[in-house]
Amino acid sequence: MGFFSDRFNRPGPGVSPDEPRKKGLLRLFEILGRDFGSFFKAGFLAFLGSIPFILGMGVAVLSHAVLFVLIAGIVGGMIAAPQIVGMADTVLRSLRDEPGFWWATYRRSWKRNLKASLLPGAVFGLVFGVQIFTFFHLTSLGTSVVTLIMAIVSVMLSLGLAGYVFPQVALVELPFGGILKNAALLFLGYLPRSAGAMAVNLVYWGLILLFFPATFYLLFLTNFWLPMVPALLIIYQPLDKSFDIEKTIKQMREDQLQNALNQNQNGDEQ
Repeated sequence: MGFFSDRFNRPGPGVSPDEPRKKGLLRLFEILGRDFGSFFKAGFLAFLGSIPFILGMGVAVLSHAVLFVLIAGIVGGMIAAPQIVGMADTVLRSLRDEPGFWWATYRRSWKRNLKASLLPGAVFGLVFGVQIFTFFHLTSLGTSVVTLIMAIVSVMLSLGLAGYVFPQVALVELPFGGILKNAALLFLGYLPRSAGAMAVNLVYWGLILLFFPATFYLLFLTNFWLPMVPALLIIYQPLDKSFDIEKTIKQMREDQLQNALNQNQNGDEQ
């Protein structure tokens, strides 16, 4: 399902290959303790990239103008998407205990996934923009219980699909339609895990929206890394199982090591 490049073989700090992998909260604390700096820096860049979306939606909500929703959602989403994919790539590298220097790998990932991230950014930016605009105008729309439930379900589904879409952009080279189809299949096929990751994002972003604009300043600290790390930890097993991430990386490293040994032997013979 995926086409991997040499992105997975980078020198740098990591963990012992013989160290057994922890699970659950212990695993979360382990990767936070080891890679918090990388998470924060990648998340902060994602936050900076999302500022046009945030400001545009602020104008849309205050002016009650749908036009600003379209502009903020599409343009703001496209601006934010490469950094969100970069954040996902950073977390995925940590989850597979991949050694490497953060800035070097982040920069390569950003350049490689820039073009592929634009359409998902525009689509989900518009979807989330419409949902945020609707959320702030529920009272003026004469909200019923059914409407409120539908709005919440819509947000939950969007968060659930986005949680699978952006990591795929960092992992595979597929058209957006294929990525979206995979996201839907993964979401439904691993529903308990999907629900857990979705709940993390729903609680976090729900609180951000509920207390906005006061929570705008909190984003400087928690930004995108706080919900993404536990959410991706929850769904990492389905991603790894579906795309053979770690098996593919291990094989690539072995092939590259063998190629290096062959080149050294050829050099010695000459």
